[in-house]
Amino acid sequence: MRVSKEKAAENRARILSEAGRLFRERGIAGTGVDALAEAAGLTHGSLYSQFGSKEQLAVEALAATFRRSRETHEGKDFAAFLDHYLSPRHRDAIGQGCGIAALCADMPRGASAVRSSFTGGVRGFLDSVGTKLASHRGEAETTEEERLAAAASLVGALLLARAVDDPELSDRLLAATKRQWLASPSPEVPVGPGEGQPAR
Repeated sequence: MRVSKEKAAENRARILSEAGRLFRERGIAGTGVDALAEAAGLTHGSLYSQFGSKEQLAVEALAATFRRSRETHEGKDFAAFLDHYLSPRHRDAIGQGCGIAALCADMPRGASAVRSSFTGGVRGFLDSVGTKLASHRGEAETTEEERLAAAASLVGALLLARAVDDPELSDRLLAATKRQWLASPSPEVPVGPGEGQPAR
């Protein structure tokens, strides 16, 4: 029986959603085609007929994951975004959370097309964090250095909070990072000789 365009689009969206969840939970290398097909309720043949390869599925699943993340946080101010991003609930929901934090360790050994898709997600995250941070400070925009520092700080805090086996330390990592950015959203960057400070 021929599948309608609407049903085909629905199936594709389900595949991308399930693949994104499994990749975040298990890593791309740790997720087999069997698990992907089973989660999507499809056969191997159906999966390959739509995407051609696991690599291409990963490329599209990452793009879909980052797109949904942007939509989820659209309209949230910086404080509300931090409340979510640096929360124990987000930390514990790896399969539903930030794709950058969940998959960054996979990328150095990833295929170039997958890394390219991931890099696009990072650029979008930088822009989103920068926009929210600027609004929080009452400014038109942030500098690139501030965007980079903020994004790296947030992702790093989430990674560390997930990695340690001490629940109290994990909670403190999240809370301390949130307090620092809300209290001082523009941390001072050391300036060396010749960059605005006289040499001693």
